[in-house]
Amino acid sequence: MDKVASLREILEQDPKNAFARYGLAMEYAGRGETEAALAEFGQLVADHPDYTAGYFMAAQTLAKARRDAEAKQRLAEGMECARRTGNQHALREMQAMLEEFSEQ
Repeated sequence: MDKVASLREILEQDPKNAFARYGLAMEYAGRGETEAALAEFGQLVADHPDYTAGYFMAAQTLAKARRDAEAKQRLAEGMECARRTGNQHALREMQAMLEEFSEQ
């Protein structure tokens, strides 16, 4: 069974499983299935608004697809999440990515 099938099976039994949802989104992103990845990231942060990595990886997926305005919006949401949860490392990473957009 491939990773996508395994993760989908976990999510069928436990739809709110953040680890499986994040893993599925990352697997789709790695395969270049942008829309599927973004749908999973969207569900992840809807179910778990404090899952900071979900915002950051969604922003990276959007940036790779050259959807810069959407990527900036996800970064803004992720930075708010990082502030709310006290995740300074993630906040710095997202600020750096946002600054890269300004340099382009």
